[in-house]
Amino acid sequence: MKSFVRFIAAAAFTAAGAAGALAQAPDWKEIRIGTEGAYPPFNNLNAKKELEGFEIDYANMLCEKMKVKCTWVVQDWDGIIPALLSKKYDIIIAGMNATDERKKRVDFTAVYTRTPIWAIGAKNASTDLSPAALKGKAIGVQGSTVHSNYAEKVYKASTIRPYPTQEEANLDLLNGRLDYIIADSLSLEDFLNGKGKDCCAKVGEITRDPAIHGPGVAGAVRKEDTALRDKFSAAIEESIKDGSHKKIADKYFKIPIL
Repeated sequence: MKSFVRFIAAAAFTAAGAAGALAQAPDWKEIRIGTEGAYPPFNNLNAKKELEGFEIDYANMLCEKMKVKCTWVVQDWDGIIPALLSKKYDIIIAGMNATDERKKRVDFTAVYTRTPIWAIGAKNASTDLSPAALKGKAIGVQGSTVHSNYAEKVYKASTIRPYPTQEEANLDLLNGRLDYIIADSLSLEDFLNGKGKDCCAKVGEITRDPAIHGPGVAGAVRKEDTALRDKFSAAIEESIKDGSHKKIADKYFKIPIL
């Protein structure tokens, strides 16, 4: 009889705990979005310290679709996942590739961007991007990105220089302190059409390595927040089907981003 009573008590405790957990689950009527604010044209802080860019417009549109209130939080890239895990915000929308390595710490929504990867350099730079040709060359990348991981793996005989932001890498190439940069094509295209138009050019395209680059860019959430992940995924998929994704993408990009 005592064993039976203990079983009933344990079952009741488990049920109560489950009910408590369900009662405490967020309803996701208000969502905080973390972004870098230094990766144009995806996300950027303008001169008035206002967020702008494709991801800002796109995520705001997703929030309208989901009928939720969203607020933005700006976070340096190198601390963007730790800040999510410490609940500074609820989802990351910041040009983050959904890699297997990151999936050890966070979950990802459906992919909303998948674009080519470029190498750029001075206008007279060699277009031979083989590891042997780039031996001893200085290659700039944004730190803690798939591009830095790729460069470290492939160009072991080169000098890989990680930067806190893409803009800092771009400026060092502009000032002759780098030989090449590897990054997302759309971010580099923005630079080549602006500050870098007189100095620099695309020298080649990097073949995506699925093990490093993953399937594309997606929103990142804490592993326990499956409902939030699914909520955003459904909105992303709807936006792709109804054309609202393309409408916003066409405002910023000349090439398809999916």
